[in-house]
Amino acid sequence: MKFIDEKIENYCILKSSRPSKDADRIEDFTKKNVAYPQMLTGKMEASILGFLIRSTKAKKVLEIGTYTGYSALAMAENLPKDGMVYTLDINEETTALAKSFWAKSPHGKKIKSILCPAKEGLSKIKHKFDFIFIDADKVNYLEYFKISLKMLTKNGVIAVDNVLWSGKVLNPKDEDTRAICALNDYISSKKGFYKTLLPIRDGIFLVKKV
Repeated sequence: MKFIDEKIENYCILKSSRPSKDADRIEDFTKKNVAYPQMLTGKMEASILGFLIRSTKAKKVLEIGTYTGYSALAMAENLPKDGMVYTLDINEETTALAKSFWAKSPHGKKIKSILCPAKEGLSKIKHKFDFIFIDADKVNYLEYFKISLKMLTKNGVIAVDNVLWSGKVLNPKDEDTRAICALNDYISSKKGFYKTLLPIRDGIFLVKKV
């Protein structure tokens, strides 16, 4: 679902800080050669992620769901030299593609890929994170979120992607949509969070402990 007129969105993108040409190359290649290119974060959302990372002065970032590596690179570009993005995914082919693109960027050294099921990978990570971006399989969204809360620094922020699911959340009929609705309801009803659900692209839920 297009929540914003495409011409308006493009205008906003042109006026915003955007990912590098290295990230653009990932976007272009993915759209032309990889299945489900709609899974790309895209320039507008990447700009928002960069703004949040810079605003919170994040150094350690956790990403659940790598795909072809666009969002990981876009976030790494906004980290300081000693910053790091830990990104988890189960797909060997797309992860290898992501690594090949990161290797061409000076910011690629700030990305650590973990190739395994997300819950397994999360159980092995002992770090706390200043920023966490969740964009993986929807049926496990709520569990990923609960685990992420335990891994978040005191002033950290969690961003969850696709929380409007093309508007299907208004009339949930399938498993993925019901899982997203369960997450949205959990965040909305739980005390101790400051939360904002933004109707940007496919919906981004921003959550901070209070």
